[in-house]
Amino acid sequence: MADTKITTRPATREDAEIIAKAIAMAIGDEEALRRYCGDDYMAVLAEIARCEATQYSWQYAIVAEVEGRVAGAVVGYDGGQLYTLREGTFAVLRRCVGRTPNIVDETEAGEYYLDSVGVLPEYRGLGVGRALVEAFCRRTFMEGHTCVGLIVDYENHNAETLYTSLGFRRINTKPFFTHQMWHLQRVME
Repeated sequence: MADTKITTRPATREDAEIIAKAIAMAIGDEEALRRYCGDDYMAVLAEIARCEATQYSWQYAIVAEVEGRVAGAVVGYDGGQLYTLREGTFAVLRRCVGRTPNIVDETEAGEYYLDSVGVLPEYRGLGVGRALVEAFCRRTFMEGHTCVGLIVDYENHNAETLYTSLGFRRINTKPFFTHQMWHLQRVME
C-alpha cells in the first residue's frame, strides 16, 4: 500500500511487549527460546525489555507504527557494552528462570549491534522493516557511532536482500544458537 503512513519513535518502557515479540521473531526458534527463557519466554523477554541496561532494554529500541498502531520494533546496542548488558539480561534470567545460557558473542567493540528486528505479521510487506532499520541506522550514526553490525541466517535471503539494499555488506560469518549466520556491517558514509 503506497500511501501507508509509517512512523518510527523511540520506545518507552510500555513498549516491552512489542520489543519481546520482535526478539522472539528475530530468534525464530521456539525451542531455543524455551531452552533459554523458559516456557513463558514471552513474559521473560518482556521483563528483560522493561529493565534498563539489558541487551533488549526499551532504552535501545525503536518502535514503528502504521496508521497509529504498533507494527514492529528494532533493538540494538553498542557492541563494546555486550558483557555489561549481557550481565543485566542474565540477572533477569536468573531471577525469572533460575539459570543463564551459554551464548557465543554475536557482536564486538567497534560496531553498534542491531540485535533484533520484528514486524507483526499483519504489517509485513508494507515497508515497516525497512523503516525500522533505517531509523536505527540514522539514530546510531547521529549518536556518533560509525558502524552498524548485524547477523542474518544464511537461509533468510529476504532479510539479507533488505539489509544489502540499505548499505550493509557481508564481513564474515558468526555462529548463533545452532545456525551459522552472515555477519553484515554498514559503515557511516
